[in-house]
Amino acid sequence: MKTISRRLAGLRARARSAGVTCAVAAATVPAVLLGPAAQEAAAAPLPGGLGPCVGDSCPDRHPGINNGPITHRDDGVNIFVGADFLVRGRAAEAEGRVVVLDDFDMAKDTGASAVYNVGVVGVGSRVPPPAGSDFLVTGGDVTVATGQRLIAEGGVVRHAGTATGTIEGTTVRDPRATAPYRALRDQLTDASQCYARVDGSPRPATGTAVNQGGQTLFTGDGTSALQVFNVDFDLTTAGGGQQGLVFRNIPAGATILVNVFGANRVLSTYSGGIDDATDPLNGYRERLLWNFPDSTALSLAGTGQFQGSVLVGAQESRTTVTLPGINGRFFTTGSLVHTSAATGGGGQEFHAYPFTGDLPDCGSTPQPVRGEVRVVKRDADSGAVLPGARFELWEETNGVAGLQVSGAGADTRVGGVCTTDAQGVCARTVEEGAYYWREVGAPEGYELPDPAVFGPLELNASNAERGVQVTALNTRTPQPARGSLWIHKTDAKNGEPLPGAVFELWRETNGVAGLQTGGARPDTRQGAGCSTDEIGVCSFTELPAGTYYLRETAVPEGYVLPEDPVTGPYVLTEENPGEEVVVEVANQRGEPGKGGKGRDRTL
Repeated sequence: MKTISRRLAGLRARARSAGVTCAVAAATVPAVLLGPAAQEAAAAPLPGGLGPCVGDSCPDRHPGINNGPITHRDDGVNIFVGADFLVRGRAAEAEGRVVVLDDFDMAKDTGASAVYNVGVVGVGSRVPPPAGSDFLVTGGDVTVATGQRLIAEGGVVRHAGTATGTIEGTTVRDPRATAPYRALRDQLTDASQCYARVDGSPRPATGTAVNQGGQTLFTGDGTSALQVFNVDFDLTTAGGGQQGLVFRNIPAGATILVNVFGANRVLSTYSGGIDDATDPLNGYRERLLWNFPDSTALSLAGTGQFQGSVLVGAQESRTTVTLPGINGRFFTTGSLVHTSAATGGGGQEFHAYPFTGDLPDCGSTPQPVRGEVRVVKRDADSGAVLPGARFELWEETNGVAGLQVSGAGADTRVGGVCTTDAQGVCARTVEEGAYYWREVGAPEGYELPDPAVFGPLELNASNAERGVQVTALNTRTPQPARGSLWIHKTDAKNGEPLPGAVFELWRETNGVAGLQTGGARPDTRQGAGCSTDEIGVCSFTELPAGTYYLRETAVPEGYVLPEDPVTGPYVLTEENPGEEVVVEVANQRGEPGKGGKGRDRTL
């Protein structure tokens, strides 16, 4: 990550030199006007350099929503998605740099606009990423439905997996596309919890949040540079409808942190507008963070231009956005669905606006050492990577050497089943310890190894940054040897080869001696027939073990079909794999004037 903009860095430096802890607040509010809590609180930005505008082309202040010319650029991440990003319904665009650790999948509604813009958009802050830089980065596939277009005009779509469908912009396949960003997922999860809780209890609030039905009223204490509100309810009317979002008694320049607790949450609002001058909520935009530490199912809905940045901390979460506009950074460690409501219009947009607030300093609490534990699946003979192998990750927790997966003293399974990707890799980010990969399903056409456990892999502080890795080899499943049956057709009198004789092959399957080709329980015909070539030969190959019969159905011109056109049985056994059985079949010439074709006979 690049350093934050020089403008913000300068403000922080001046604040530190003045002896004020809450840097940006101190740059805009004299210290004597801040209460004791404001002057004593430790403050920090979001982790990983996220939040502020990045680079030398940042504006002094981001303009309101507009469609004017592009005069400034932002090299920071505006949208971070820790799992999949799904574009559905009538969603329109995502301004700024978009980083997706897994797949980006675009499949909008039939009849909706066929395009989705990333990076540069028609209407927004109009502060996109630098021209020619990454507009969309994915750690998985980019999939665009047939007839639709993903537009990253002037930028790069960098993807670790495949890219399918119409993409307008430069596409670059890079297996390590998201490597610079992967640590952010855990950092954001940890930060979300830290902002919401202190020693396991909700962070002390500095103000109150009251759902009054038609609106939720946030009332601050009027002095603290960090205004903390804790919400344990849906931000909707009693009937689930949209409501207003109102902030009062917030000191100038303060950061607002709204912690919304609960696993399933809905926020539906009409607040926020296109014109900054007419909606009070817009004024808090760049110093307002909505933090959802626990939500696994989150809906952001309504008709408003939602203001402020969003942080979703649960990595198993799924956030659905149907609001017309999100105006701020959007960081989720789980999945994101950008779509439209079942009823109503489309054109849903993310707009790029920075977050410049000062949040609780979580750096003073030692964070656990975390790193990536990987397994690479390869073909034992060729070394080629193998997608489609299924693994479980287990942590050594019982103190007994080796992996134990059952019983009261079993080790601990970590997460669900992981399937190797196109690069043959399964990876998990975990805390330091000893781990085993256990293969539970081999790729198609391969055998499960014995033993199917790989490890232990020791993850510690010295190797956590690069991670630890093991290679697991698979051998192909032995294929049963196949036999073949060759027919040599000759003239019964002179032994000359006869082309044009036609045979069927039947397999004994009904348990009745001899060949039955009709009735309720016939034997089984094997594929199409074969016709002898110019040297009188045709064949049936790749035959499994079994008992077979040949049935001649047509003879060369001038010859007659034998009285009994069936020959056999011919037995291919497991003991004679790959055997080639050669059958000599002769035909008699027909009497002059009687033709040469025999009749098809049903036995």
